[in-house]
Amino acid sequence: MSQIAILLGLLLGLALGITASVTGSPGLIAFAEGVAPFGEAFMRAIQMVVIPLVGVTVFMGVAKISDSRKLGRLGGLSVGFFWLTTLPAILIGMGVMKLALTFAPKVVPPTSMDSVASDLPGIIDFLINLIPRNPFEAAAAGSLLPIIVFTVLFAAATAKLPAEKSAPLLSLAESASDVLIKLVYWVLWTAPLGVFGLAAPVAARTGIAMLQNLGIFILAVVVGLFVFMVVVFLPAVRFFGGMSPGRFLKGTVGSYMMGFSTTSSVASLPITIKEARQLDLSPEVSTLVLPLAAAINRPGSALFQGAAVIFMASVYGIPVGPAALVGAVLATFLAAMTVAPVPSASIVTMVPAFNAVGIPLPALGVLLGIDRVPDMFRSGMNVMGHVAAATTVHGLSNKDAEGPI
Repeated sequence: MSQIAILLGLLLGLALGITASVTGSPGLIAFAEGVAPFGEAFMRAIQMVVIPLVGVTVFMGVAKISDSRKLGRLGGLSVGFFWLTTLPAILIGMGVMKLALTFAPKVVPPTSMDSVASDLPGIIDFLINLIPRNPFEAAAAGSLLPIIVFTVLFAAATAKLPAEKSAPLLSLAESASDVLIKLVYWVLWTAPLGVFGLAAPVAARTGIAMLQNLGIFILAVVVGLFVFMVVVFLPAVRFFGGMSPGRFLKGTVGSYMMGFSTTSSVASLPITIKEARQLDLSPEVSTLVLPLAAAINRPGSALFQGAAVIFMASVYGIPVGPAALVGAVLATFLAAMTVAPVPSASIVTMVPAFNAVGIPLPALGVLLGIDRVPDMFRSGMNVMGHVAAATTVHGLSNKDAEGPI
């Protein structure tokens, strides 16, 4: 799959739709609406794999967390850092996007409100509905939040089994994940045509205001990521890791640029380990924290997803009430911790958050088309977060060693 090809598909779709909207040509409008089946087929393919993909990645993510706790305090501190930085990332993303939307032009919702889930449950009903009566029924209905809750509990119970009984389940989940990742690659090869089919009818209905909104969205995400770095990572490194922000920033330039250019935490792991040594972090800490972070730590993705929920809710004219907001934050928190190692996985795993708010799934196609730029910035911040985690755990573990046992 080529990100350039996807971007080209988006641009062609937007160009067709905007031209149809500006000229009012019946032929162009009919053409823009006529390519919608390509987008529908693409979204069906995404939906086909998203439930099993989210299920197995959540299962393995929880299993890895459970295993890390057995390694002692270092693992516990690492996971605690991941959790405590993911939540503010989501909230910062939502807050920055809410502010940015005050400068965005209004757009006509590309979907009628009849196709949007308008009757959202109250907070109590929402919490009760998180517990599925039948996990298979919930999966068939596409209710991903109850599936995630069931999977988390199932994985936690699996971790309590003897190794000889839990190993086959973990092996099966790993094999299933490999198969589903391969399937996602196949689906994403059709993304340029699918994104074209999604963007053209949307742009035909909304006009040029949609293009302006997408630019504001990208800018807000980038600004939010650097705000997050300043208010979360740097204070953690300074007050808990005992390292000056200047030294940390200078020592993580290579890690950030590697994550930025490759958009991969795993590919960036060798240079993060190297820079951790140059920052005088103990090998005991870095060799545990950095691989674990590469597997499950995605604060940049969490911020992007939080921003995307608020942005798309605004585009579709959907009010985000307290229950929907709680659902979106919970879904984003769990999904961001278990983003699969596939291109634009942060987009695919947004389905639970979109469902919680009532955002139509075709919105994913619009985000997928512009994802390359935000993906570079959030991946760079993810990788910087891995080194920040190692620095913080190193500082806390040293303080514990100096204190009373």
